Amino acid sequence: MIRDPAPCLLHLLLLAELFVRSSPRPAHRSPLCGTFKEMVLQLISLSNISKKLHHLTDNELVSFEAVQHRLDDLPDIQSTAARFSSLKMNESLSQLLSYTRSFRLHFDWLKTAKENNSLSSQSAGGAAEHLLQLSNLLTESLLQIGKEVPPSRPPPLPPVSTAFNVLGFSVEMSNRLLVFCDWSKRVLLCLRKLDGCPRH
Repeated sequence: MIRDPAPCLLHLLLLAELFVRSSPRPAHRSPLCGTFKEMVLQLISLSNISKKLHHLTDNELVSFEAVQHRLDDLPDIQSTAARFSSLKMNESLSQLLSYTRSFRLHFDWLKTAKENNSLSSQSAGGAAEHLLQLSNLLTESLLQIGKEVPPSRPPPLPPVSTAFNVLGFSVEMSNRLLVFCDWSKRVLLCLRKLDGCPRH
C-alpha cells in the first residue's frame, strides 16, 4: 500500500518557510556608503597631488613665506570638534560640493597660468580632474537623498603676470588643498557613521 506523499511534502515546505523567515537578513545599507568610499579615494589622490604642485625645495619655499595669501575666494576651512559633532547630511554635502567646485575652478585657472608662463601644468590639471570627479560624486549623492544641488558661481581670480607669481599661487593652493582634503575626509567619515555605513 502506497502512502499519500502530500502531507509529508506539505510538512517539508512549512519547515523550509520557517527556516527562511528565521534566518538573519543582511542589514540595510545606504546607497551612499559606496559613494562615500569613492570620495575618500579621490581625496587621497588629491592629497598626494598637493605635494607636487610647485616642486620647490624647503630652502626655496622660504622665499614665499612672506608672500601674502591673495586667493581670498578659496574656502576658509573651519575645523573644530563642535563643528564635526553637529554635522547634518544635506548641509554637509552641499558645503563640500561648494568647496570642491571652488577649488576646481581655481585649479583650472592655475593650470592655464602655468601654461602661459612655460611651467609644468600636469599636477594642476590632475588636481582639477580629481576635483571634477569629486564634484560629480557629491552631486550624485545630493540627488540620491532628494536634495537640491546648489548653483555654481565663478570665483574672482587675480591676474598673473610672472612665473614667480604663479609659483606663489602654487604654494598657497598646495597648502590650502591639503587642509581641504584632510577636513573633507573627516567630514565624510562622520557622514558615513551618521548614515550607518560599515567601517570597511
